[in-house]
Amino acid sequence: MDAPTFENLDLACAKVGKTIAEMPSKELENLVTRALAVLEEQGIYALFLFLKTRGGSCAKNVSQQIYEFLKVTPQQAPLLSDNDDVFTSLQQMAKDLDKLLLARDLVRQALVYARYHAQVPPKSEVRT
Repeated sequence: MDAPTFENLDLACAKVGKTIAEMPSKELENLVTRALAVLEEQGIYALFLFLKTRGGSCAKNVSQQIYEFLKVTPQQAPLLSDNDDVFTSLQQMAKDLDKLLLARDLVRQALVYARYHAQVPPKSEVRT
């Protein structure tokens, strides 16, 4: 009898959050905080629109990391299709409410981890 394999989605969120905040900065922390507010109030489609309109390398990196995360998570049934256009993929995902709500929750958790990682000072500034 094969034991079911469980995927730790919180750990996956933590990993993508850390990847998003690979270069901690106040700018990134502010961007992620605003992105979280947009996600909470207006949803995942609005989040990607917000990041696209913000421009800059930080917003582009956050958007790309989240998009790649949703294309491979969960491993057995990824939330987003492998489409070149993020907005087309989001519209397809939105047809299934369960997937849409799971994606929102996962992205929220990943952004929370990213915000905390963005607050960590570089190693040279850590005081002992």
